[in-house]
Amino acid sequence: MGITDNGPEPNAFDIEAATTENADYRRVVWTGKYLQVTLMSIEPGQSIGLERHPETDQFLRLDAGRGRVKMGPSKDELSFQRDVSDGWSIQVPAGTWHDVENTGDEPLRLYTVYAPVHHAPGIVQATSDEAERDEKSGRDEPPSWSAEPPQAPPDQHA
Repeated sequence: MGITDNGPEPNAFDIEAATTENADYRRVVWTGKYLQVTLMSIEPGQSIGLERHPETDQFLRLDAGRGRVKMGPSKDELSFQRDVSDGWSIQVPAGTWHDVENTGDEPLRLYTVYAPVHHAPGIVQATSDEAERDEKSGRDEPPSWSAEPPQAPPDQHA
């Protein structure tokens, strides 16, 4: 995969091919001032992990595999649940608890668009454990040149 996050510069690439080729848990492929594009690969039986982004809207699109999306106002009330597969999109409003679980027998390949920017430009995290360590250590932070909400509360993970 020859995609390089070139920051807030113009960019174009075949996102479906990049998504289906990506084997990393998370790979940031473009970071703008106001939004960001990441590729994700979730192994069978695994999930993105139940989380909430207080100030971040999120758009996800599946390009391979099957899964189940769960969303709701609290981590104990995930009243929105849908089975999803190749071609489906998921829209997560800011402040909504959400998770996507791979219910199939092949990797779930998807891309997500965050607005505002949510991760460090160009960061590649092979596993969810690596992503969690990077978040806790501060290695996975939006760049200073991105437009972030003033005094945004931190993300929450279940």
